[in-house]
Amino acid sequence: MSTKWWKEAIVYQVYPRSFKDSNADGIGDIPGLISQLDYIQALGVTMIWLNPIFISPQVDNGYDVADYCAIDPIFGTMQDVEELIEKAHQKGLKVIFDFVLNHTSDQHPWFQEALKGPDNLYRDYYLWADGKTNGQLPNNWASFFGGSVWEKEPAGDQYYFHLFAKEMPDLNWDNPEVQLAMLDNANFWLDKGIDGFRLDAFIHMDKADGYPDVPNVIDGELVLAEEYYANQPKVNHYMKTFAQALRERHPDVFLVGEAASANIDLAVNYSDPANEACDAVITFRYFPEEDARKDSRLPLTMQSGKLDIKAFKETMVEWQSKLADFGGPTLYWNNHDMARAVSRFGDSVNYRDNSSKMLATLMYLQKGMPFILNGEEIGMKNLEIPTIHEFAAPEAKGFYERALALGYSHEHILRELNATSKDASRGVMQWDDTSFAGFSEVPPWSGVNQEAGYHVAAQEADENSILHYYRKLLKYKQTPLFTKGIFKLIKTSDHLYCYERTLGNQTALVCCNLTDQPLFFDDDRFTKEDFTVLLANEHNSLEGHRGQLAPYGAVVLVFEPSEADELTEEQRINTF
Repeated sequence: MSTKWWKEAIVYQVYPRSFKDSNADGIGDIPGLISQLDYIQALGVTMIWLNPIFISPQVDNGYDVADYCAIDPIFGTMQDVEELIEKAHQKGLKVIFDFVLNHTSDQHPWFQEALKGPDNLYRDYYLWADGKTNGQLPNNWASFFGGSVWEKEPAGDQYYFHLFAKEMPDLNWDNPEVQLAMLDNANFWLDKGIDGFRLDAFIHMDKADGYPDVPNVIDGELVLAEEYYANQPKVNHYMKTFAQALRERHPDVFLVGEAASANIDLAVNYSDPANEACDAVITFRYFPEEDARKDSRLPLTMQSGKLDIKAFKETMVEWQSKLADFGGPTLYWNNHDMARAVSRFGDSVNYRDNSSKMLATLMYLQKGMPFILNGEEIGMKNLEIPTIHEFAAPEAKGFYERALALGYSHEHILRELNATSKDASRGVMQWDDTSFAGFSEVPPWSGVNQEAGYHVAAQEADENSILHYYRKLLKYKQTPLFTKGIFKLIKTSDHLYCYERTLGNQTALVCCNLTDQPLFFDDDRFTKEDFTVLLANEHNSLEGHRGQLAPYGAVVLVFEPSEADELTEEQRINTF
């Protein structure tokens, strides 16, 4: 059986609003992206993932889609997108689009029709319920964006369901017409030549029958109810039906699902080729934090905390081992829904270069498919957002008000939000040292960090830069040792993360220091076997059988086989 083309892919996530503005309106666009395809290609990635670019009121930065088959004018035209697909393919780059399965915008024609009454043909495209007696909500489920999941229709007596903003009503996937309509939308883009989709929020497509209340909750209180609206039994059926229909027409389509709360067993179920649903999934469960010092009265994920390295190792080993037969898990530190990794898990003040390089080394040389958020390859840190009014995420304002009521200072709350909010990851791409970092000629929509040294132009000119390190690392990532080699975590102190990749008679040792202190690691092979230093960041050393990793240090060594055990051509790696 032939290997799927995406098995050895490296994905570059472009957040279009923040990437490159070509028409001086402060918003990134498709022509801006096209102008930087050479840069993306030179990085060594093989696939571009674009966040939503369809027509949208932009309540949630495009995840509220009003027309799946038209381009929002803020990003460009259909002709621009067709040019992007063509030119990306000419450069050997695949293209996948974000595709929102769970909900639409309330401005979508389907929902506008559904609001006309219970007898409308589109009413059953969405989820509706009657309120309880005395005008109470249908149940006590909370929306991810605050408030209830239920909103009363403007001119009737029923409530519609919205897991996210009230302007984003959930689709009824039990309705075969919805399934066919969404299939048509997806095929429209595949027919235009894109190579796949990142399927947004697919784990929420099914809700518990009857919409039962969460038990043991005080009357009038609303609570998150993931056990009732995430990973329900019909999700796999809906996904399998959708995916199989797509593959009948486009057999090589790549489907990666956003499964934010999925544990490893659910991830295996969703991505097992035998189930014919997703090819891979992205979970948000990789990064357990030390929560003991956090205030349990506030959302833990919106309070800064250190990575729980021991638990992180256990998580990585579990995902590596259980998904090994499928090519490994998705590998990422960053995306548009979380703060930037160098600020979160590295040290963006004292060891920014070393920690950026170390994090990339640790994650992307494991078995699996790297997903890189635009800007991480130049060490972009969290956007600095000075006031609460400039946070776009609706949960930020709720956190601010609750924390103030608990006695926290304005300054403390802003520090926490700047450290944890997804808004902090959405600062515009830093291209050069001109006004607005070369992103635009006018102030950008989201703000910008203008920093000497941390922009593309400066890093292109510096061979020791983070950018050049990423290029080397991603070239090695595409060699058989790092695409096919067996993964094994090495037992070390809690603050080191060391693993081997082995293919035949060749072994790579990857050692990373997750702290701001130098750390030692010992290996008798250093004095007994020949090896090559494939990659290393700054100020590491080796003497005898002992290696010393600098603060946030990282090294990659490849042990060479004996002369009688020569490498095959497939195994051979050329050093730089």
